[in-house]
Amino acid sequence: MNLRLRELEHLPPGLLELAPEQLHETLGGPTLIHLPGRRDPALFVAALIHGNEPTGWEAVRALLHEYAPGGGPLTLPRTLSLFIANTAAAAQGLRHLPGQPDYNRVWPGSEGAGTPEHALMAEVVARMAARGVFASVDLHNNTGLNPHYACINVLDHAALHLAALFGRTVVYFVRPRGVAAMAMSRLSPAVTLECGKVGQAQGTAHARAYLEACLRLSEHPQHPLPPQDIDLYHSVATVKVPPGVSFGFGTPGRDLDLLDDLDLLNFRELPAGTLFARVPAGASLPLEVRDETDREVGLRYFAVTAGEVRTRCAFMPSMLTRDASVIRQDCLCYLMERYDRHLADAVSA
Repeated sequence: MNLRLRELEHLPPGLLELAPEQLHETLGGPTLIHLPGRRDPALFVAALIHGNEPTGWEAVRALLHEYAPGGGPLTLPRTLSLFIANTAAAAQGLRHLPGQPDYNRVWPGSEGAGTPEHALMAEVVARMAARGVFASVDLHNNTGLNPHYACINVLDHAALHLAALFGRTVVYFVRPRGVAAMAMSRLSPAVTLECGKVGQAQGTAHARAYLEACLRLSEHPQHPLPPQDIDLYHSVATVKVPPGVSFGFGTPGRDLDLLDDLDLLNFRELPAGTLFARVPAGASLPLEVRDETDREVGLRYFAVTAGEVRTRCAFMPSMLTRDASVIRQDCLCYLMERYDRHLADAVSA
């Protein structure tokens, strides 16, 4: 595949009528589209960084139909720079194509380098740095049962206010690296939005309303966000199933038999001793758990006793999913701790 960034100053005719799987035929690949508005610099919006997460594109379609670039009567309140990312994967309904890296792990600051995808994302950041950025929004879906929430990678007043504009649930993380919002946070306040499961109308409506609100912002608040207005969590570890470990949900006989309804535990504060999975008698922990410094910390969070994997300490999981392909391509979940008690100190530094 000839991977290059396409850059446009207008919406191609009929683009807003296309479903995610139809975009690649028209655009041919990752495309950055700049649409003029009354204020500069631009709101940067990324959609379809994961090709099987269409809510971002659906929200942008709904929004732009009301404004002049999409044939509507209104002028955009602020210039909009829209990055439509992995159109090739979207054409097949996949997170990313076989052989492709994850498009949300290859932005500047990632742990790897040297691929065409790394070069392309660096070019996107460079183009936006030259034009200027007011705020950055990267739109995603979950495959498991999760609330709508925003993620940030920098703890400052502007980022926290931008996240809280989406809702009171906010997650701060520094791993995985190479994500779009982390790279864009060097240019402006930046958020990643998790808009619920694919196909839920409320996810599209929520994302569309959020983008509208961002376009109408004239400036970023610089005062502290009251702690009672936000539930802030810190993502402290990533849980993966190693490649050689067989797993299932409610399937005895596998190396790892996860609870059948495991995703119901998302954003629930689990006490120590909570059942998480079952393993064959005598087996050790068949999970890889790494903290922010990339240290293996599985036995800090889980214990294996009498064929049961239970939590060793209290924590809150997020992004637990029953989608085996997502687990293999990305991870089983993230482990979080409440961060509210650190809020005042973090933003006053």
